Amino acid sequence: MASTQVIPTRMELAKQKKKLATATRGHKLLKDKRDELMRQFLELVRENKTLREKVEAGIAAANKNFVLAKAATSDQVLNTALLAPKQEVYLETGMKNVMSVEIPVFEYKTRTADTNDIYSYGFAFTSSDLDGAVKSLADLLPDMLRLAEVEKSCQLMAVEIEKTRRRVNALEHVMIPDAQEKIKYITMKLDENERSTQIRLMKVKDMMLEEARQERLKADAEAGIITGDAV
Repeated sequence: MASTQVIPTRMELAKQKKKLATATRGHKLLKDKRDELMRQFLELVRENKTLREKVEAGIAAANKNFVLAKAATSDQVLNTALLAPKQEVYLETGMKNVMSVEIPVFEYKTRTADTNDIYSYGFAFTSSDLDGAVKSLADLLPDMLRLAEVEKSCQLMAVEIEKTRRRVNALEHVMIPDAQEKIKYITMKLDENERSTQIRLMKVKDMMLEEARQERLKADAEAGIITGDAV
């Protein structure tokens, strides 16, 4: 209860009002942050769904081509063709701040810009199905990296959204009502003390007036006695 937690003084009242103003402003900012995080999170979820469907379809097509290539080519020729990759890929990672959440950013570069460098074999002894499988996987690389980036971003943003939601609920249902209750209690106590002080002052004033009246009556009586003796 508020009555057991605070001392009803004007200094404490000012402190609680300042605390309430800070909590209210923080609640608004956190609520806006939560709403914006949710908006961006939902956008990423939709993008994640689209990318996952595209990547899974591409991987399925590449696997199909690999199966066809394996059926049309001997294992020795297939293993030799894929033994030494010709192209190299360099992955660079960075971070981007989105509403105080550090999300990853992936960028990749290839050793050469020639698109034919993805084929580490000659075309004389291999089937076109193998070419299609390698080309499908090469084309999927940007989408796979973006998918990994988006999925990790969704995980990090989900954690931050949960933290922000808890803070908003703590402010809305605990701190703000508690400060309001304390302010109400202190205000009530101060009003009671002020009324009690006014009543005491009024009583003291009445006592002083009564004392002055009694002294005046006594003085008048003494004056009357002196006048009678003089007569």
